[in-house]
Amino acid sequence: LKAQLTKFCSELCGGSVSRPLEKFVAEMLFGIQASQDVKLSSIARSLKEEIPLIKTEDRLSRNLKAAQLEGELTPQLAGMAGRRVQSNTVLCLDLSDIRKEYARKMEYLATIRDGSSGELHEGYWLCAITGAEVNGSEILPLYQKLYSTRAADFHGENAEVLSAIDLVRGSTGGRGIWTMDRGGDRKQLLEPLLDRRQRFVIRSTGKRTAVGKYHLERSVAEFAAKCKLRHRARVVKIQDGQEKTCDLRFGAESIRLPGRSEMLDLVVVAGFGREPMMLLTNALGGARDSESLWWIAQIYLTRWKIEETFRFLKQSYNLEDIRVRKYQRLKNLVVLVTAAAYFAATFLGQKMKPVSYTHLRAHE
Repeated sequence: LKAQLTKFCSELCGGSVSRPLEKFVAEMLFGIQASQDVKLSSIARSLKEEIPLIKTEDRLSRNLKAAQLEGELTPQLAGMAGRRVQSNTVLCLDLSDIRKEYARKMEYLATIRDGSSGELHEGYWLCAITGAEVNGSEILPLYQKLYSTRAADFHGENAEVLSAIDLVRGSTGGRGIWTMDRGGDRKQLLEPLLDRRQRFVIRSTGKRTAVGKYHLERSVAEFAAKCKLRHRARVVKIQDGQEKTCDLRFGAESIRLPGRSEMLDLVVVAGFGREPMMLLTNALGGARDSESLWWIAQIYLTRWKIEETFRFLKQSYNLEDIRVRKYQRLKNLVVLVTAAAYFAATFLGQKMKPVSYTHLRAHE
């Protein structure tokens, strides 16, 4: 493990940080991987140094404050992972959170909305980008950043998301298909993606105004309601050893955003819940057959797989139990956890796939 980590850290640091910091990165990655924890005390214990434990903790804490760790390792990791991204790799951008409701002295604690319960608590936001293939099992961590809405360098959620997209886009050469949940169908994100000529599959809330045939303006939900669902599919969702079968119907409508000339497809999938799933995409390239439309649906199913794996990842490294107080240390530790996850997924070849989907497709 240490030999593999030495090789990985040499590539990750790429001569951009000092040798003492490179050694520190290797120690932290080994400690995170060995202890499956982000607490400095657990990491220090896993190093088994022949000095008092508090001395090891102090050294780790002192090195963890270096701002260049986040500044240098984040683009370097994205570059390493970006070489593995193919033309149709799904790039899942997810906004999640770290809940710290009992913390009092952690720097820049802000109000966050718990994604599971919807409750408001103190904590930090996470912006993560993870790659996966539609029919693959490997998860590829590309980017993860902790941020606070109270920090001086925070310029808005849209700015954080676009900054992450631009960094990963530069590392992948524009390859991949971006996928986001319902918060991603806002104008401030859709139009920049179109301007950057990036392909995407984004779930819509249905509230956004769109332009259809004959220049009629309606809400996306109204277009979805009139969409003819000509095709059928059966999906078997496998989770926790249990199978659940969903019989689906799906179809598509051509729309565009007001003030834009680019044509988009609204792919509507009924059968997952009470309301149909509405997917805005520019990745069809004019194809409207059953197989092409189902491929768009599979891209979004892949996003669900990535989301479940990300939750599994947070639990595996006990990320919710992060305890350092200073903001820069918090951000650096999240970058190191992302690097540890990438190392486990690629160098060690660990497959992280707690949820999967299979499907049988039948045409009308």
